[in-house]
Amino acid sequence: MTAIGVLTMLLQIAGWTILFGALVYIPFRRSPAASQAWLLLFFFLPWVALPLYLVLGNALHPKWRRVRLAQLPAVLEPIIQRIGGGAATDKGALRSPHRITAQLVEKIGRLPPVSGNEVEFDADYDRVVERIAADIDGARHHAHLCFYILEADEAGNRVISALERAAKRGVHCRLLVDAVGSSSDYKSISKRLQGSGVEMHTILPLRFWNEATRLDLRNHRKIVVVDGQIGWVGSQNMHRIEYEPNTFYRELMARVTGPVVLELQTIFVADWYLETEEDIGTGEFVPPENLERSGAAICQVMPTGPDFPEAGVDVLFTDIIHNARDRVALTTPYFVPNDELLNAISTAVQKGVKVELFITATTNSFLIDTAQASYFEDLLIAGVEVYLYSERFLHAKHLSIDGDIAIIGSSNMDLRSFELNSEVTLIAYDETANAELQRIEADYRSKSKRLELEEWRKRGFFKQLAENLTRLISPLL
Repeated sequence: MTAIGVLTMLLQIAGWTILFGALVYIPFRRSPAASQAWLLLFFFLPWVALPLYLVLGNALHPKWRRVRLAQLPAVLEPIIQRIGGGAATDKGALRSPHRITAQLVEKIGRLPPVSGNEVEFDADYDRVVERIAADIDGARHHAHLCFYILEADEAGNRVISALERAAKRGVHCRLLVDAVGSSSDYKSISKRLQGSGVEMHTILPLRFWNEATRLDLRNHRKIVVVDGQIGWVGSQNMHRIEYEPNTFYRELMARVTGPVVLELQTIFVADWYLETEEDIGTGEFVPPENLERSGAAICQVMPTGPDFPEAGVDVLFTDIIHNARDRVALTTPYFVPNDELLNAISTAVQKGVKVELFITATTNSFLIDTAQASYFEDLLIAGVEVYLYSERFLHAKHLSIDGDIAIIGSSNMDLRSFELNSEVTLIAYDETANAELQRIEADYRSKSKRLELEEWRKRGFFKQLAENLTRLISPLL
């Protein structure tokens, strides 16, 4: 046998070894859908699949990060105890299904429901930027910000300048930005803030040696905490409204006051510790006055992601849809669900629940556009009302359930948010917040095209083929 023949045979043996190894290893460490997608890739392209899986194949941080995660409960426990001891956390005020949901949320994220909060939604993009800057300008003690994307443009500079002004007044200013989401500008922003008094750290900067990090495990949160009394959470990053050329974003943020702000502070304290090993969860940054009630809403915050491996935000979405009695409205820019979420939606419709899905007509990703379109026919057959919003890029992420619960946060409805990204979600068990979300959804409805099953089925063969092929790898998107 020639040398080329020997090499070919060895490569074939190695390829089959990789495939059989994948068959043994992958199903034990992934969801069924993700396992199938990975195995399909291994079957056709084993030499491509192997390095991809080694780099991206499981939502597990490197060892150094896991060591810090093991230390985190001791850092957070005093704050969590303070929440439990200083604010009303009686689940008895919730109706029965919501008490179960609140228990689930607390089990996943360790933070209880707290009463005495006020929730205000703001969908005006530029006004949100101005209001966050104004809240920082009013800070007396500290301003803590965490954003997936922070750009040095007109929007980002408004917030950065407010932080600089606050630091000059002696306010403790801390800023966290994700290394991948903010990759275009974080170095210039960091250089600008040197000597300003604003402490800035990059979340999981890409490294491949000492303290190596993963490209795909990102912090996707958007959190603002001012003086432990004002909080912001939602979908909006800090960049100009026209982030990509001719693509104007529509977002939704929630401004909260009351004891629930301390739960947002807890998540920031955790993220800060994981990047710096500095424990800022002291009484100085958890002032007792932040436990004062400011409204009537019962709220709860749930952090999810690789740092909380027990369950993802999809578990909350699935549970709360199963418990719905009358209506469910879901808003997301990216809809690539897992089987459990799809089954919950279908089951809700069969029980007589009205289910609406508001989704942007065109995303900023061809693959996601194609993959999520593959689910529309199934949804329409089930009886889901699907609305394609076309006025802007609808980047908002929220749910309203029946007439008394509202959910808003940073999480999309896709595998990345369910398993890979660190996300934050605010749950408001409150009729007023729900009613406000319903008004916002009515505006979406008026500016959207409702899909009809017969019309949707007329799309071309090649479009359907592309959708079906992309759906095979959708668990990897």
